[in-house]
Parts: sequence; structure tokens; C-alpha cells
Amino acid sequence: MPQEVQGVVARAKGEPVSLETVVVPDPGPGEAVVSIKACGVCHTDLHYREGGIEDKFPFLLGHEAAGYVEQVGAGVTDIAPGDYVILNWRAVCGVCRACKRGKPWYCFDTHNAAQPMTLADGTPLNPALGIGAFIEKTLVHSGQCTKVDPAAEPAVAGLLGCGVMAGIGASINTGAVSRGDSVAVIGCGGVGDAAIAGARLAGAGTIIAVDMDDRKLAWAKDFGATHTLNTKGKSQDEVVEAIQELTNSFGADVVIDAVGRPETWKQAFYSRDLAGTVVLVGVPTPDMTLDGMPLIDFFGRGGSLKSSWYGDCLPERDFPMLVDLYLQGRLPLEKFVTERIQLSGVEQAFERMHTGDVLRSVVVFD
Repeated sequence: MPQEVQGVVARAKGEPVSLETVVVPDPGPGEAVVSIKACGVCHTDLHYREGGIEDKFPFLLGHEAAGYVEQVGAGVTDIAPGDYVILNWRAVCGVCRACKRGKPWYCFDTHNAAQPMTLADGTPLNPALGIGAFIEKTLVHSGQCTKVDPAAEPAVAGLLGCGVMAGIGASINTGAVSRGDSVAVIGCGGVGDAAIAGARLAGAGTIIAVDMDDRKLAWAKDFGATHTLNTKGKSQDEVVEAIQELTNSFGADVVIDAVGRPETWKQAFYSRDLAGTVVLVGVPTPDMTLDGMPLIDFFGRGGSLKSSWYGDCLPERDFPMLVDLYLQGRLPLEKFVTERIQLSGVEQAFERMHTGDVLRSVVVFD
């Protein structure tokens, strides 16, 4: 029968979130109820609260989560009650044109639960990224559950569900960083540091962390940056010249923009080597435009300009692999966890995002 649990809800644009009673229905065909053990506080959740994603309030926030399958609906065979899972927002359909072309990481028709979770008065909730995991238990499509080794602590493993996967995948999957490559990462928050960790995993020789905050640059070194560059007060030309100086005057083989602003994208474009790769993984706002770029520069420099969606990941392939690397001591996922908080502390975690004091606050359930 339906369960009543506590969850974090954004009722209106820009208003503080509230802890509400949420009704979670029994799983229908293809669905699962997951008992959440930990969920990271991601900037995307803040964007939902601010109306920056869509305006379909109220939202049930949270999506970077790990927990245990509690119930499954009819027809579910790939997971079972008791399985330890990371939730993902790319449950591939297997039949769209991207899936049929053998590129399921671009799936254009990903699955979500068909039934809504609701407030106690019956108001349907819109779960963030089709998940909604700032809650004791959530309802998702079974394909959103990826089984991983339960030896990985939920507070750590859950971060692969969004930001950390986006950054690591930007390096390994989208940027195709390989041994000996030079890499520059612009923006050293959670996603940028994950891109640095991914570049290190891939064997990059030179990894340049680029940011305006010395504290973030120090964090970046913990994830594998070999050089740091503080751009505060520097012009675009000065930033480009500094990166070139660190890469034998050529520019980096791969430059990852983890900020997503026109000025940082231009820095990335001109900081790469000829025929190098630019990866945009920072998310721009709809009003941003790219002005003043001569078309001849696009032609004359060659190479690749790519956008990275969710790190171009395939959860069933990438999550277990990255958890294994973490358990082997080769991927320092634990360093992303700045603090562990209770469900009631999400609003305060949003405030700390603005000051840059945290890489990730993580809600931990008993």
C-alpha cells in the first residue's frame, strides 16, 4: 500500500524549500521503490528551486542518490528487493534512433516512473531529473537503478548519479583523454574536479586546473591537477598564453569548460592546440549567447567542439566500473564529500553553495 514519508519540496520559484509529507505509491509495471541512504546536494537542485530548469512546481528535489531496492513492480527482472543501487536519470529505452545506432548514452527517450508521487493533499510532484531523492523512499523506473558493489558507502557512491559522473565522463567519454595528453579544466567545483580526476585516471600527463579561487585550486590538486592557474584579473589573452606556456607553447590537447559561460568557452576554444578538443560540460543559461567569434577561427583551428550530456555515460557500464576503481583506491570519490547533513539541512546547503565553501553536501539517512 502507499507509504507516507518525508521529502524536500520546492513549492514556488525562489522560495525556501520545505520538509513535507509525500505519498509514495506501490510500484507499478517497470517501477521500483528505493529506500534512500544518501543523496548529494547538486547545483541542479538549486536551479530547480530557482525555476531555472522548468516552472512545473512543486518539485521533489534531489537526484544524486544511492540506496536499497525495497519493492519492484510487475515485469521487473533486472533488480530485486535488497539490491544496492545508484539512481540515474538516463534509463535508456533501447529502441530510439540513438539506441539503435549503438549510442545509448545519447538515448532520446529515457524512462521515468509512470505514476506520480504526491503531497498529502494529492498534489502531484515533479521529481528532479525524474528521480526526487531528498526523501526517505522514492519511486523510479527500474531502469534508473544501477546495481553496484555495496562495499561503497552511500554518501560516496551516490555522487556518481550526477555531478561526479558528468565530470569524469567529460574527460574519459566525451573528451577521450588518453595517455600523455595535456588537459586544461576551467572551473574547479565538483564537476571540474571530477573532470580532473577523470583525466588523471586516463593517464593525462599535464592537467591544468583553472579557476579564480585559490581554495578551489588547492582542492583541484588533491584530484590530480599538475598545475594551477588563477585567472582573477587576467584577460582572455593572458589566460590563453598561460595555458600555452604550460603546454610547450601549443595549447592543451583537451580543454574542458566546467563553467558554461561565453567567456570561459572562448578561453577554452583558444587555449586548445590545433586540432584539439573543447568539451562543454558546464550548463549555460538560456539567455547566454556566443558573440564576436570569427567563423574563420572555427575553420582554421580544426579539431572538435563537443557538448557532454551527463558525461556521455552509460550507467550500467560506468557506475560499477567507477565504484570498483574507488574501492581499489584509484579514484578518490570520498574527497568530494565536504559535509554530511540531515534532510532538514538542504536549504542551508544551498546557501553554502553560493559561498563556495563546499564541493558537496550530502544528505545521509539513518
